[in-house]
Amino acid sequence: MGHDITSIDDVTALLAEQGYICGRDLATVVFLALRLGRPLFLEGEAGVGKTEIAKAISAALGRRLIRLQCYEGLDASSAVYEWNFAAQMVAIRTAEAVEGTDREALVDELFSERYLIRRPLLEAMSPQPGGAPVLLIDELDRTDEPFEAFLLEALSDFQVTIPELGTIKAPEPPIVILTSNRTREVHDALKRRCLYHWVEYPTFERELEILQARAPEASAALSREVVAFVQRLRTEDLFKKPGVAETIDWAKCLLALDVIDLSPDVIADTLGAILKYQDDIQKIASGEIAKILNDAKASLDTA
Repeated sequence: MGHDITSIDDVTALLAEQGYICGRDLATVVFLALRLGRPLFLEGEAGVGKTEIAKAISAALGRRLIRLQCYEGLDASSAVYEWNFAAQMVAIRTAEAVEGTDREALVDELFSERYLIRRPLLEAMSPQPGGAPVLLIDELDRTDEPFEAFLLEALSDFQVTIPELGTIKAPEPPIVILTSNRTREVHDALKRRCLYHWVEYPTFERELEILQARAPEASAALSREVVAFVQRLRTEDLFKKPGVAETIDWAKCLLALDVIDLSPDVIADTLGAILKYQDDIQKIASGEIAKILNDAKASLDTA
């Protein structure tokens, strides 16, 4: 590792240097994942900072971040490698124009490293400058069970087989972080391979700390109002509750507009920075803003 991590406090401090503020429960599971070489499985609502933790770990350790963004229909070959078909066709056409081409040598050449396109899983198992990379397998719940089964095998021995080239084994296992927004349950067999943590929305104090780290130019008073409003907004019946990223974005929007303190008009004008679905915006915009703001300010007064 680029840094000598010997304690949970080391993890907390290193992540804080990257602007990632986390509680001791998350720092503990990250420490154990690094110490034991186990994949880390993070579940939670969208926007609670699951992807950000992988970015922060890679930056803190000075390791390359390799991201496999999952989607419906993702299959093993798309995640591991493919052949550069266009370049192979050019090579074939060129060879056809030359008399006396050795066909066998051409086939060997076409299926060599030169024409191999490395996808995230193969890339993560290849030697990297600075040590084993951080492999982020993002939104695993978007894929299907056959891909999960393949992934389970790949993460068990950290090797993949390319028929034309043979088996490629990672010289050092990557640091693996899997995330899920829990749109469906991920299979137990895969979860058992990992250390697990459910990432909650942060408390008021922690979200304030995060905002101060990410938008330090915001005044203490405005930051407190922003966090209180977003925290109160999350208690509403919304299709998509705002995440921490939305809190930070909104604060930056308010700063760009030279807002000193929150008012119903300012909130109505900037609601698109916090809520990303029209149904949610309509629900909150119809007379609810003033009530939520009053509740938020009251919570600050009593705090």
